[in-house]
Formats: sequence, C-alpha cells, structure tokens
Amino acid sequence: MLYKVKLKNADEHVLLDDNVYEWLTSDPYLVRVDFINNLRRHSSGCAVFQKTWKKSDGNFKTETIYLHKLIAEKFLIGTKSKENNLVGAKNGNKLDCRLENLVYRSRAISSRKRKTSSKTGYTGVYQENNRYRAVISIHGKSVHIGMFDTAEEAALAYNKKSKEIYGDSGKVNVIKGKKNDGLDD
Repeated sequence: MLYKVKLKNADEHVLLDDNVYEWLTSDPYLVRVDFINNLRRHSSGCAVFQKTWKKSDGNFKTETIYLHKLIAEKFLIGTKSKENNLVGAKNGNKLDCRLENLVYRSRAISSRKRKTSSKTGYTGVYQENNRYRAVISIHGKSVHIGMFDTAEEAALAYNKKSKEIYGDSGKVNVIKGKKNDGLDD
C-alpha cells in the first residue's frame, strides 16, 4: 500500500511505503514529536521535520531531520558504503520516499544528478555568442565536447558523452519537445 502524506507548508505530498509509514507512526520518539504531521517542504525540495526546543539553560536548539535520510538509515543501511553515503531519489523526485526510489550514491554521482544552473536549461550547455558549447566534467576537469548551432544539439551531444563515460549514473538532459532522454538508442 502507498501512503501520501500532505506537507504542512505546501500543496504537495510525500510518498511512503506502508511499512515505512507504520514505523514513522509507531516509533515512540517520532510519535511524541508528531513527526508525520509536521513534515515540511525544504528549500532543497525534500521533506524535512524541523523543531526548535528550549534548553534548560535558556538557549534554543533546532532539530532537523531529513525524511529521505531517516528512512534510508533505518531501511537501507546495508546498501550504504564509505563511498556511497549520500541518499538520493532515483527518479529525481525528492518527495518520493518509497524504498524502491531511494538509493545511496557517491558525492560525484549526487553532484551529476543535481539540477542545472545553466541559463540554457541544460547541464553542460553554455551559450557563446550565437552558438552553444557543450562541456562535461571528467575527474574534476572541464572537457570540451563541441560547438553547436542550437542548445538542443549541444544537450544531445552532452547526453551522448555522459552515457559513454558514466553509464546509468550519468546526468542526462531532458530535451524540450522530446518524449525521451534525448538519446536515439
């Protein structure tokens, strides 16, 4: 069974597996702080529980619990390694916290999966005058792929090189106006 939990500060829902929901609503500490009813959408796009507690000395302590990390530490701990220690969403939806969608990744893979900040809207594509340059990062070094007439052509070239170098863990641009990942194979 799939549970949809409404976020407190947004018109969005978190998706949870039934066994995860059962645990979140029965763990004594999580029940005491009303965890499930106080999930908010974080500025990064994920679900978070945040509460400020007054300490005995009069100061305050803010507790922050990221839902996807909490779930992974409870249910996916056997898949965590020294290198793969960051939790990500396979489908890119940070509010989809079903176990089948959560995965431990390396910092490099997590970095590649981030949304682009390029003004073209495509990772690895930058406009130079009236043309578009495609570049990719390999071992921390920027590698020139080529110059293209359109942003979409440059994005396709980036996608091809990303798949060639990184396989399934590579970033792939979604090409505007296409139903697939922009690759023809």
